[in-house]
Amino acid sequence: MTRDISDIKLVEKHPMKTLRSRLAAAALATTVLALPAAAKTLVVGVDDNLTLLDPADINDTLSQSATRIIYQGLYGFDGNMQLVPLLAESYEVNPEATIYTFHLRKGVKFQDGTDFNAQAVKINIDRIINPENKLKRQSMLSTVDHAEVVDPLTVKIHLKQPFGALVNTMAHAATFMISPAALEKYGKDIGRHPVGTGPFKFKSWSGDTLETVKNENYWKPDLPKVDGVTIKSVPENGSRVAMLQAGEAQMIFPMPSELAPVIGANAALQVTKSPSIVLHYVSLNTAKKPFGDVRVRQALNYAVDKTAYCKVVYTGYCTPADTPIPAPLKYTVSQGVWPYDPAKAKALLAEAGYPNGFETELVSRNNSTNIRGMQFLQQQLAQVGVKLTVTPLEAGVEAQRIWSVEKPEDSTVMMNYAGWSSSTGDADWAVRPLFWGKGFPPKLFNAAYYKSDVVDAAIEAGIGTADDAKRAAAYKTVQEVLWKEAPWIYLGVDQILGAQSKTLSGVFIMPDRGLNFEQAAFK
Repeated sequence: MTRDISDIKLVEKHPMKTLRSRLAAAALATTVLALPAAAKTLVVGVDDNLTLLDPADINDTLSQSATRIIYQGLYGFDGNMQLVPLLAESYEVNPEATIYTFHLRKGVKFQDGTDFNAQAVKINIDRIINPENKLKRQSMLSTVDHAEVVDPLTVKIHLKQPFGALVNTMAHAATFMISPAALEKYGKDIGRHPVGTGPFKFKSWSGDTLETVKNENYWKPDLPKVDGVTIKSVPENGSRVAMLQAGEAQMIFPMPSELAPVIGANAALQVTKSPSIVLHYVSLNTAKKPFGDVRVRQALNYAVDKTAYCKVVYTGYCTPADTPIPAPLKYTVSQGVWPYDPAKAKALLAEAGYPNGFETELVSRNNSTNIRGMQFLQQQLAQVGVKLTVTPLEAGVEAQRIWSVEKPEDSTVMMNYAGWSSSTGDADWAVRPLFWGKGFPPKLFNAAYYKSDVVDAAIEAGIGTADDAKRAAAYKTVQEVLWKEAPWIYLGVDQILGAQSKTLSGVFIMPDRGLNFEQAAFK
């Protein structure tokens, strides 16, 4: 899954004096820079703030990773996004793929002592599918009609229609099991008082720091091996690297690619590299001018050099996007990278009535890498007359501005630079949340407010059958139309870089950028 690339040689193109001095100070402070093996709590530096700890009410991968410390689902994923049984030991599905029967693990308790059983599963599923709860992830179980308790260790999930990817969906963080007693006690505030079955228990969350402690009654023998996991939000890349060098953290993620040589020069640290299914893009608000015109959207795709994007933003650890469903997800069909052609971009803009370009705003999160990406896009689009105001936002502010809007006409976000991964490992979740005409915020994440009858029909056909050939045909149509109609500027799929102390083992980063700390240990 990961390999040591500490011998890589990269050139830092724009080093800053403040960054050099900070890193030098960290190096000087410690001769042996890794935290001693006696340390019992794993500290991880991440690039954004967490938004909430209710797994059914969050839509960012980092917050999902935080919930994975505390919670678990019926199934989960290993480091290669392959399904593994967790709170369920096995399942069966009827030939029509409309009834799934899950056989649950015996003897598991929630961290508050509540029994995990079929009734707990039903309570959690009922909560997610109830539209009155207005949970952000309700749509993930939109095919579910109801859950049935067969006996304490058997639960049946009845669907409204065939759906071959339900088990993948039940491995997604959205369906993590929450203690029924905690749900009753905390209600809508469960996102600040998480109680699950996972290896670590919630201790505190304030500002930029989440603290968890070892679950002494964890159902897996001999785990966890560390006394706790602490997540610290450090958006500035240099500060995050300095934190690792000084031993204030034993892992950072993501590892800024431009600073990989700093880690590579340190014998006590290592850089890890793994494949990704995270597609980076700019959504274009098609409900408003000028992005309602397909010629404008196509022009912006011609105006951005995707190869240069990968080099500048990710120091080459990136592949230009060639489809909305990135490999190795099933049903991916390459559409070919949008060519870099500024002249064609200008001609299309003129044809659409914008011979001198236009002005608009681009928003994204305020971490260093996203800011660099926005600045790159600002420079590229300026060459065809499009003047961008770039607005970096804290994670919670960005979420509020984009996902809390009730009507398309009320949206103030014209362009959003972001990344998305199908955290179910299935093609459906690569497209339905983002391009389905029934998936505008706050129901789903179609921030482009894009609607196409052809795409809608194909998405619904793909989710409505378990037949492999029919699903392949549906997603082929989806990709072809989306590529031509360009509701996004399609950018690239980055490789995943992390950095950690060589005394740390057992942590892995999944292709969707999810983190798993269950087997974390210090040598």
